[in-house]
Amino acid sequence: MVVPDPDVLLERGWLPPEAADRLFAALLQGLPWSVHRIRMFGRWVDSPRLSCWLGDPGTDYAYSGGRFEPLPWPPALAELRERLVLKLEAPFNSALANLYRNGNDYVGWHRDNERELGPHPFIASISLGATRRFVLRANDEPERQQEWSLEHGDLLVMAGSTQQHWKHALPKSAKVKQPRINLTFRVVRPD
Repeated sequence: MVVPDPDVLLERGWLPPEAADRLFAALLQGLPWSVHRIRMFGRWVDSPRLSCWLGDPGTDYAYSGGRFEPLPWPPALAELRERLVLKLEAPFNSALANLYRNGNDYVGWHRDNERELGPHPFIASISLGATRRFVLRANDEPERQQEWSLEHGDLLVMAGSTQQHWKHALPKSAKVKQPRINLTFRVVRPD
């Protein structure tokens, strides 16, 4: 099978530095970060990062064996969501916030293909803080990869059939000593 190119858009510096700095500081101190328990290889483990699920009422989300009820939108994220809705013309109703405390925190190879996201998930990802390496690899051709260094204020969009044909990861990096926050805005569909 020939794997199509991913429907990915990267806009560098979508959030200007001052706005990205303010948002990073507000979220780092203001969100109730927690360790999500996830199911990996048949057993429950602590997720290798801190997380917080946010969204409109009724946007519960299940992944890696866990089910998460959304917390209400803090004002800074509600404002950011509205900007993304206008820019991308997508009715985002939820966001997963991940805090990578340093380069030891990571997310392994996965697809955001949960049924709540529909057949063609549309995900807008905002990076704040430390620059980290983000990698895509084709499901049927693992040697076929694409990679980006995501920087403070960058916007990365994954759309179309990306989640069907590609996995993505944020690998560990011993060089990274500073924290990074990643916000992935999503459209969760009701059952």
